[in-house]
Amino acid sequence: MQHQDTIQLLRDAVSALHNNGSSVAALCKTWRAQAALLSSLPPRFAEVAENFLGRLEAGSLFSEESCSFSQQDLLDHLHVWLDQAQLALNRTANT
Repeated sequence: MQHQDTIQLLRDAVSALHNNGSSVAALCKTWRAQAALLSSLPPRFAEVAENFLGRLEAGSLFSEESCSFSQQDLLDHLHVWLDQAQLALNRTANT
């Protein structure tokens, strides 16, 4: 799978969680399975993604009111992560 396709897959997974109630576990499983994409990016990308995924998993154990992590904020951060990953891949391709 091309990295652009992988990024779209991850965008779709984030949207599915937000729009139609897909599970946090399914999102995290999909995200973590993309080893080729993560290995193509600087190591910091994997660290940041794992931080967000861990917070999503922790937050899914509690109701929105009792958790210090906003699921919507974390999903927004994952969208930004994907934008930054896209930029990093484009820079690498153009060098």
